[in-house]
Amino acid sequence: MNIQKKPELLVPAGSLEVLKIAVLYGADAVYIGGEVFGLRAKAHNFSREEMAEGIAFAHAHGVKVHVTVNILAHNRDLSGVRAYLQELKELKPDALIIADPGIFTYAREICPEIDCHISTQANNTNYETYLFWHRLGARRVVSARELSLAEIREIREHIPADMEVETFVHGAMCISYSGRCLLSNFLAGRDANQGECTHPCRWKYSIVEETRPGEYMPVFENERGTYIFNSKDLCMIEHLDDLLATGVDSLKIEGRMKTALYVATVARTYRKAIDDLLADPALYRAHMDWYREQIVSCTYRQFTTGFFYGRPGTESQIYDSNTYVKEYTYLGFVEEVRDDGLVRITQRNKFLVGEEIGIMKPDGTDLRAVVRRILTEDGTEQESAPHPQQVLYVDLGGQAQEYDILRRREEVSTGNA
Repeated sequence: MNIQKKPELLVPAGSLEVLKIAVLYGADAVYIGGEVFGLRAKAHNFSREEMAEGIAFAHAHGVKVHVTVNILAHNRDLSGVRAYLQELKELKPDALIIADPGIFTYAREICPEIDCHISTQANNTNYETYLFWHRLGARRVVSARELSLAEIREIREHIPADMEVETFVHGAMCISYSGRCLLSNFLAGRDANQGECTHPCRWKYSIVEETRPGEYMPVFENERGTYIFNSKDLCMIEHLDDLLATGVDSLKIEGRMKTALYVATVARTYRKAIDDLLADPALYRAHMDWYREQIVSCTYRQFTTGFFYGRPGTESQIYDSNTYVKEYTYLGFVEEVRDDGLVRITQRNKFLVGEEIGIMKPDGTDLRAVVRRILTEDGTEQESAPHPQQVLYVDLGGQAQEYDILRRREEVSTGNA
């Protein structure tokens, strides 16, 4: 194995809270979206004030921030794009993620001091495409998810050393080429390429023959329906040695609509795996069971290695289910530790006095603690925390620190992906 460089671990954040978690749980860089012109319109996303705070927080911890401006723009978008890029110029993120040549042109004109990264939405499948963007001033290109490891290695060999290659390593896959889908537009009137995808690939379908309307013929069906477009999630935690041997510069986690628990778990696991591999490949192999255990402990669907080892077969699709496995429920994170040892959280899911919960720490440590007391902001004792978003003070025996994640282990269950 010939690992050429230490890669960046690039982690998603759909809110200011999740950005801080990503930073503290192992990210080298985070990518976020503003309230406009990004491809995750249904994520919470960042106001100007939140973006400024997030960038300051990340930079104070030595972490970079990339901002998505990756819609495929229509004429009506262009004036707003110019104004938005002017705002970003003032906020000073480290990079802009762009798919549209028009937006790229504006970015090079308005804020040339900010690096431009070319989104996977631009269908970057060959080294001449990389060289094209390099000549125009792009610093990095995100490889299309349809590429194999051999193709990425060949691209690396044909582009300048100062041009960076980013590739997705974990998260949801799209059945459409590089995510450029029209299903959502056609079926729901919401443009996936403008950030409003309704994920119709995860709906259930049956086949109807034209001359027999109303006669539904399922492809393969369980009690919940048929899911003929449903892709497994990408997971390369067991193959980082092969990935790093291609010379990639950045390993990207998908999931700007995921919870803080998911982001913390995936970021922490990939951080340790990368560091172990760079320290000693034998150490990486020795810890493989721990990586797998951590990855499957957060909400996930079934896994695939995508196109990295060649064209995937039917094993990359899920035809009989769109279920996911859920082993932990997110309760909140520690926002403050008072002098008396009580921790402040904004509660996300119900828990009880006397219940044993988990404490997840950025360094990879996991603890168990019994909930001794729950107090409201005015000091009222209560036996449970039933109201989401309620600010509470909790006695966990002094084991929790700021930014620790609180979670409850569940029996394995299923639900809509």
